[in-house]
Amino acid sequence: MLEAWSFARLPRLPSARTKTARTKNERPLPPAVKPSMNGQKFRALAARWWHREIRPILILALVLFSIRSSLADWNTVPTGSMKPTILEGDRVLVNKLAYDLKIPFTTWHLAQWSAPRRGDIVVFFSPKDGTRLVKRVIGLPGDTIELRNDQLILNGRPVDYAAADPKIPARLAGPERDHGVFATEKLPDHAHAVMAINGISALRTYGPVTLPAGRYFMMGDNRDNSFDSRYFGTVPRAQIVGRTTSVVLSFDRENYYLPRLSRSLGLGRYDGHR
Repeated sequence: MLEAWSFARLPRLPSARTKTARTKNERPLPPAVKPSMNGQKFRALAARWWHREIRPILILALVLFSIRSSLADWNTVPTGSMKPTILEGDRVLVNKLAYDLKIPFTTWHLAQWSAPRRGDIVVFFSPKDGTRLVKRVIGLPGDTIELRNDQLILNGRPVDYAAADPKIPARLAGPERDHGVFATEKLPDHAHAVMAINGISALRTYGPVTLPAGRYFMMGDNRDNSFDSRYFGTVPRAQIVGRTTSVVLSFDRENYYLPRLSRSLGLGRYDGHR
């Protein structure tokens, strides 16, 4: 009886039929995927890529952007507010060291050795919305500015005007060339071309206003088609980016953006200080 009880307690082995049935119903396990590289090897490769490829590019980009921010830059002129001196499509060179040295990517001054003069063409941030604009400095701190029917009055004395160079209207397209009125405006120590356009609504009479300390009055040479200090007020000294004196590249927007070679590579220089 002990033998029968011991035999009954032994586990029963599966039959061949049961084993075959289980084999048919069970899905085989997928083969193990071996990783292509371990974590240590990946980190070593990433470090080598950073040192050889990424870091030099980032350093070069930082240097270039710092130069553009503090030393020199270019500015695209999208409108005709500075005609006939600067045309739409001109890329003007901006000398950011003309007046001072700033911390890159800020308007904080590290050192200052000069100040904008009347007649300078400068790039600055608009007090209205922060847009970078290109205009001419007309009034300095302490000046009184007045405009009467497009006649500029500076510190109570009317500014003199003379006939413009006959070659100047030829720079412009037909309607502006045919209907524009051109003259040479004689600021103290500076003379430059200006234009007016008859028949359009414009702020031809303004002021008088006296400029506070540290504030400048900006105007476009295209007096009847310029959004300038007559509309957004005076410009703080800290918002002036730099001075521009020449065109780097120029593209004719009315002629499939073909380059104007006669105005490119510094040939379109317009600094008129005496």
